[in-house]
Amino acid sequence: MPHWLVIDLEATTEEGGWPVEEMEIIEIGATLVAEANGRELDHFQRFVRPQRRPLLTSFCRDLTHISQASVDAAAPLSVVWPQFERWLAQHAPRLVGWTSWGDYDRRQLELEWRRQHLESHLARVPHVNLKQRFADARQLKRPVGLITALHLAGLHFQGQQHRALEDARNTARLLPLALSVTS
Repeated sequence: MPHWLVIDLEATTEEGGWPVEEMEIIEIGATLVAEANGRELDHFQRFVRPQRRPLLTSFCRDLTHISQASVDAAAPLSVVWPQFERWLAQHAPRLVGWTSWGDYDRRQLELEWRRQHLESHLARVPHVNLKQRFADARQLKRPVGLITALHLAGLHFQGQQHRALEDARNTARLLPLALSVTS
């Protein structure tokens, strides 16, 4: 049975945002889903301790509901990413590709892989920008946010917004709708 990985990252930020090069991952959430029906088969969630800007801004804490204590107690990405890769390895033979809502997550991961010399199985499988794919499938003039996309699909966001695993799970709910039109 083929699988898709849906991944979402939370990162350091400030109101108005920072360039990707200045952001650091503070949470990884991923859900592995069956291609046929979008059912969750497994998931991964970890906090990550930022190294360059270890103190979260109040905007970041308010947006993500991630506490300073949670990231202080977490391992850095250089430790967390190999944990993710070990988790992913058991599913890799059936992995068709991976997706995220928009292109930020892919860009942030690729930057970190280069910056920290990390290897990833994800670099060897296709990435699908589900935000763009959903817009194409729905013939929207431009891509929309996750909440709007869920509403257009007759769904409501489940869980806490801007938390990596919950965002990944909600994104996964749109996967069958977006991939059924053009795979």
